[in-house]
Amino acid sequence: MDSYLDIHLLPDPEFEEQQLMNALFSKLHRAIGATSPGQVGISFPGVAKRLGNHLRLHGTAQVLDKLMAQPWLQGMKDYCRISERQMVPSNVRYMAVRRVQAKSAHNKRQRSIRKGWLNAEEALTKIPDSRQRQLTLPYIEMKSLSNGNPMRVYIEHSSLRETPVTGLFNAYGLSATATIPWF
Repeated sequence: MDSYLDIHLLPDPEFEEQQLMNALFSKLHRAIGATSPGQVGISFPGVAKRLGNHLRLHGTAQVLDKLMAQPWLQGMKDYCRISERQMVPSNVRYMAVRRVQAKSAHNKRQRSIRKGWLNAEEALTKIPDSRQRQLTLPYIEMKSLSNGNPMRVYIEHSSLRETPVTGLFNAYGLSATATIPWF
C-alpha cells in the first residue's frame, strides 16, 4: 500500500452528508468487487460519531489507477472532489479499519434451535430481544446486493500501530487484520 487518494464530499443543500456517503460507499463496494477484490483498503480520516465527509482509498498505484479508470463515480462527480493519486507519506502509523456486526437476538435463537441446544419456547425466554447488543459505531446504510433489504455496515477504526500488517480486504475495503497507513 504505497498510494492513496482522497474523496471529499461537497456540501449540498438537497442531500445530507450521510446520504451522499451512503451512495458513494455503495458505488465503491460494487467497483471494488468488480475490479480489485482484496486489494483496496479504505479509511475515514474525519471519523467521529459519524464517518464524516472524507473517504480515503488505499492501495498500490496500479490498483488505484485501475479502480479509478472505471466509471463507478458516475452520478457522484458533482457531489465530490477527488484528489490525484499520491504516495503515502514516509512517517505514518497504521490501523485496521473493520466491519463490526452485532448478532441479532433472532439469529441467536434460530441458531440455538437449529443446533438442538434449545427448543423454540426456551429460546424465546433465554434469548429475549432485550439482550441484543446495540452498536454505537458510525455506519453506512445501503441495500444488500443479495436480497435488496436495507442494511447497516458498522465501521470501527482500530488503535494505531507502528508496523503494518499485510492481508486482504473485503469488498467493502475493510479488514479485521490488514492495516492501512493512517495520517
